[in-house]
Amino acid sequence: MPISAARAATATALSFHDVLSDDGTRLRAWTNDPDGLIEGPTVVLCNGLGTSPWTWPALLRPGCGVRVVSWNHRGTGGSERPRDPDRVGIEEFVEDGLSVMDHFGIDRAVLMGWSMGVNTMFELAAEHPHRVAGLFAVAGVPGDTFSTMLGPLRLPRVAARALTVNLSKVLKLTGKALTPIASRLPVGPRTVDVLSHTGFMFSMPDPELTAVAISEFLKTPVDWYFHLALRTSEHGRVSLSRISVPVMLVGATFDLLSGTRHMMSAAERVQEGTYVELRGSHFIQMEQPERVHQLLLDFLAQVDQERVA
Repeated sequence: MPISAARAATATALSFHDVLSDDGTRLRAWTNDPDGLIEGPTVVLCNGLGTSPWTWPALLRPGCGVRVVSWNHRGTGGSERPRDPDRVGIEEFVEDGLSVMDHFGIDRAVLMGWSMGVNTMFELAAEHPHRVAGLFAVAGVPGDTFSTMLGPLRLPRVAARALTVNLSKVLKLTGKALTPIASRLPVGPRTVDVLSHTGFMFSMPDPELTAVAISEFLKTPVDWYFHLALRTSEHGRVSLSRISVPVMLVGATFDLLSGTRHMMSAAERVQEGTYVELRGSHFIQMEQPERVHQLLLDFLAQVDQERVA
């Protein structure tokens, strides 16, 4: 199936909405429940930086049983850049998440995060606990993400942070030159197959849909993406003593962008924390969509049981 067909096949599973955040920035929000027919629980997805709905294949399938609402980050995927270009940190992403929840009439929900979105959901839970019923984290840590990167290499946190932040600075400076190249790269199942042999990501069960996700990601100018990355790198660790809801963290053994041992440590330091590790990369929800989705369903059932008890 060509990627245009893969995109078309999932188009009916999505609807997009314009939402104004507190500072007037127009966000492109989305849901997998365009007709309001999903009867399952609602989850607010704080997605990976600059990523799209197509990074969550299980949520785009009919009968997934979960209503998801989310949004695209500032300056990506149809969302506006803010008037003040520095308003693209985790604090602003929390404001955006709350605006999206208000738009969809969601008073309280389980938050799900992937990658840098895990920072956002933990920060939102710490600052606005009455809006959060539980936290489901995939391949991400509750703050100071850059110091946990390159986990399989076992670098000291200070070295990992210095290396990844400085690399991001270089890519931001060279981004204007790189963007015309990145945006014209041919992306298809063959590209996905090559990437799956690099160790950065593993084999994908749906390479066509993965190609859609990569193509969408590459639409963001490289300099803007790394501007976002550098602003989010300033977000420190969230105090886990402020988290009082159930938490599940799903790590991937060979994740280069979020350290699994730091995820395990976070699970041990929250009141109701669970850690699950799967064999895969940072893109574990694309590599093992059914397994991650079942973990989500199990977690939602746990949260519901605690609510009723």
